[in-house]
Amino acid sequence: MSAGVGLVVMQKRRLTSHDPDLRDLRVLIVGAGLSGLAAARLAAGKGARVTLCDRKTLTRIAGADLERAQARGVEVRAGGHPPELADESDLLIVSPGVPPDIELLSRARELDLPVWGEIELAARFCRGRIIGITGSNGKSTVTTMIGGILRGAGVAGGTGGNLDRPFADLLEQDSPQATHALELSSFQLETVETLRPDVALLLNLSPDHLDRYASFDEYARAKLRLLELQEAKGYAVLNADDRQSERARAAVRGKLQLFSTRGEVATGAFLRGGRLRLRTEHGEDELLAVDELPLPGEHNVANALAAALACRLGGCSPEEISRGLRGYRALPHRLELVGQLRGVLFYNDSKATNPASVACALSAFPPGSVHLILGGRDKGSDWDALIPLIRTHARRVLLVGEAAAALADTLSGVVPLEACETVPQAVTAGIDTAAGDEVVLLSPGCASFDQYRNFEERGNDFRRAVRSLTGQGDVDG
Repeated sequence: MSAGVGLVVMQKRRLTSHDPDLRDLRVLIVGAGLSGLAAARLAAGKGARVTLCDRKTLTRIAGADLERAQARGVEVRAGGHPPELADESDLLIVSPGVPPDIELLSRARELDLPVWGEIELAARFCRGRIIGITGSNGKSTVTTMIGGILRGAGVAGGTGGNLDRPFADLLEQDSPQATHALELSSFQLETVETLRPDVALLLNLSPDHLDRYASFDEYARAKLRLLELQEAKGYAVLNADDRQSERARAAVRGKLQLFSTRGEVATGAFLRGGRLRLRTEHGEDELLAVDELPLPGEHNVANALAAALACRLGGCSPEEISRGLRGYRALPHRLELVGQLRGVLFYNDSKATNPASVACALSAFPPGSVHLILGGRDKGSDWDALIPLIRTHARRVLLVGEAAAALADTLSGVVPLEACETVPQAVTAGIDTAAGDEVVLLSPGCASFDQYRNFEERGNDFRRAVRSLTGQGDVDG
């Protein structure tokens, strides 16, 4: 056996599924975003010799998180992903936004090096319980609902993942008594191996990220890994109303639970008499009324049912769940009311980056009342299924960004269209013709990268444009 092969065998033996020994291992972090920097700090704190590489220049990476990583001895290689870095590494941690086919990762696979994501790294050190949430839409809302209920009930742990706080950072709140609420994207689930969620939620499935995946089936397979990794003692929560989620049944390894806004289920969460109800191994529980929920739309009723069920399975009482749901407030950029003028309401739903999420937003408002701001960078989406909802709920569509021309072709003859180029121009166009009791809705259905760094920047631009018209601060929605 060669020395190189012997080293790989030794390192693999040290990389146990729980609490692996990283001392003096050469760990390469690929990608210096939030999750990459968090992974670098965690690995360095466990004694690894950490190198961080990113295609951005050092000045573009610079910030407090980078300084914290460098203070722990992390070496930074900026300006690219040289494939030869794999030859100098024992373990790679790849950030979710890094394309899986770059030459560096191909070289790592040739060398038979382990390639994890930040979620996988953190999972191997986690001592607490995990509630994992995935799906095409609603992940952030349900994750923060669950986190809010758990913390309000006095349960230790963190809330994050594919949110502002990476899983690796949540380990600061970890203990055997902790329960962590983790939003998990398909990109993150591609690189998990040993994550064993105690409760796994698949909220829904609809085509998304088809600019990365070859097909909807490939995208769905990435999502289903959350269920496939569970142990039999875990709980698998599925949406009984989502036709595409039927394909998930075969992937379930845990105890199946369902949630539905349309009918009662044998085990899970449902509505009866206008109230949320749970039917679990704890018995049947009545929660709050639908009209007590602080968020509009049937999709948010479904989100509340999913969150309530997960927290009941996680040990919370019906009273704690009801209190947490009543006190929930909309996340920024998720159907967030940000202003009003002459009776016209302005909603920021910048997080809506696929047609299915636009459909949820449109359905929350009365027919014919919405001035919809649509467009950005298309992700290979199929827009045809959205046409009936646009015809019913939208008074007109204001088109922005790269996808404007293609969307104009698709929506021609459906509703009046107006090309506005930018989000602020669309806000101005919206108020010019909107009447009282109507809505100007930014729910773009596309990625933001044609004009913005992220959906948050796009949503903030919408907020500023609204404030410039109304002279108001943000309205608490």
